[in-house]
Amino acid sequence: MRANAISLPRFRPLHEVVRPQLLALANHSLYEKLSDLGRLRIFLEHHVFCVWDFMSLLKALQNALTCTQVPWIPLGDPTLRRFINEIVLEEESDIIDGHVISHFELYLEAMDEIGADAGPARQLVGALGQGVPLPIALKLAQVPVAAHTFVRTTWSFIDMHSPHTLAAAFTVGREQAIPAMFSQVVKGLCWAGTPADKVLLYLERHLELDGGSHSVLAEKLLAGLCQDDRDKWLEAAQVAELALRARYGLWSQVEALF
Repeated sequence: MRANAISLPRFRPLHEVVRPQLLALANHSLYEKLSDLGRLRIFLEHHVFCVWDFMSLLKALQNALTCTQVPWIPLGDPTLRRFINEIVLEEESDIIDGHVISHFELYLEAMDEIGADAGPARQLVGALGQGVPLPIALKLAQVPVAAHTFVRTTWSFIDMHSPHTLAAAFTVGREQAIPAMFSQVVKGLCWAGTPADKVLLYLERHLELDGGSHSVLAEKLLAGLCQDDRDKWLEAAQVAELALRARYGLWSQVEALF
């Protein structure tokens, strides 16, 4: 299966670096093994933390590129502000079947629908909402080891406090990688009689957004942050490669549990 192509000319050197990881991720053997309800539950119980820290990556970018404090001031490039705010709008408050909901909350409903254990994910956000530091919250919520490792890798990108590397992890590690991954997952879920409607709804919505407008916006965002700075593009490529390797590692650890 082909990895999702990176189209802007400035992405070409970066794409040459990450292309092997994108292709490996698109062809991971995990996907063909999801046509079983028990395995699907295991998958969702790990992947839910990717859904949550996706939002954390996105909000870190929004915090870096826009003013999210009071008093408001016109911070940064208005074009980049619009790119990130458009993505946030649909990820944090999408309209699904006539209802406004975040994709994370939709994912929790999908887990409930098929009997997957969403308790650790709810415990994590509950602890964070009470001000518990992330490392402690991850332990208190008993987040699965593989997912815990993945989240900590994501947090290493957030802790860089560098907009262009954040954008690389988000654009290449998430928006560019998701369409190829999720299209394979959808194929595995097409079995009769399985109550996975909301799982499919979540996946198909992301295929629509990440395979279309969000991917384009994320590309433009990264290009706008790196411009013609060779060092920034090299750093972006390094982080993107690390993000893709982390996802491949997560899938391999989940597959080993089947």
